[in-house]
Amino acid sequence: MASPALIKVENLSRFYQNHRAINHLSFTLNAGEVLGFLGPNGAGKSTTMQIITGNLAPSEGQVTINGFDIIEEPREAKAQIGYLPEHPPVYRDASVDEYLTYCAKLRRVARSDIPQALAQVKQSCALDEVGHRLIGNLSKGFQQRVGIAQAIIHNPPVVILDEPTVGLDPIQIREIRNLIKSLGEDRSVILSTHILSEVQATCDRVQIIREGELIYNAPIEALNHAKETCLTIAMKRPPSIETLQQLDHIVRVEAKDNQRFHLFFDSNSPAETVVQQSVAGDWGLFEMVPDQQSLEDLFIELTHHHPEEAEGVDE
Repeated sequence: MASPALIKVENLSRFYQNHRAINHLSFTLNAGEVLGFLGPNGAGKSTTMQIITGNLAPSEGQVTINGFDIIEEPREAKAQIGYLPEHPPVYRDASVDEYLTYCAKLRRVARSDIPQALAQVKQSCALDEVGHRLIGNLSKGFQQRVGIAQAIIHNPPVVILDEPTVGLDPIQIREIRNLIKSLGEDRSVILSTHILSEVQATCDRVQIIREGELIYNAPIEALNHAKETCLTIAMKRPPSIETLQQLDHIVRVEAKDNQRFHLFFDSNSPAETVVQQSVAGDWGLFEMVPDQQSLEDLFIELTHHHPEEAEGVDE
């Protein structure tokens, strides 16, 4: 029998007076999944995350965390969650060990279990060498690690991360990405970020909301498989569109200009056939590029015709 979803959001809505920030939003997330949660400013991301973490009540709908209703059983539900806000809630004048010990007590970790919990999160977040150092003296990357460590000190099944790599250098970003992937091995992870390449490199699934409604929800693999459905070619002496249309696996052909064409094809790439026919027909093929749809392309396609209200109450 399949295990229940760790996060289950059903028909969620939230009103601010006459403004609907979330509109009948529903999704589930199982253990071992890392979900990229995207949307333009004002789309409802922050409101959704505040409701999931129990910091804001929904106007309609239900949220369950590992089987516990966030409204009916708030203490039990919140105990299932680790949360890293955009600005890590760290105490700069405390050492790493002091701060994480304090967080363990706040999270009701048994006193006898705190040393083991502390050692485990320090190892997971590569903080073993800095336990004695003041947090305020650490680099931005290490402070982010401390922020993640406080979110998982109680070993929650659900981890929610809001912009965890903002302000980090490329090496630090890579390290945090690897840490996020490791967190997703046996937990549900929600990653909210504006860095779309980060989602594509880290997440198993991506969902995009716009004006409080879910408009895209699919595995990252679906996006990757869509990358090679179009081939752009350029030729000095191109044949007719009808000739190109007759090539194997071609679904349709669109002329970009007198020399460049978009070849849309089925699951089999026509690249080899195009090269062979170009040589045989003296087409003068000098360029062939597979069109690659990035997550940024998809995001803009789904959202740029729907500008959000700058004065909206939510991000």
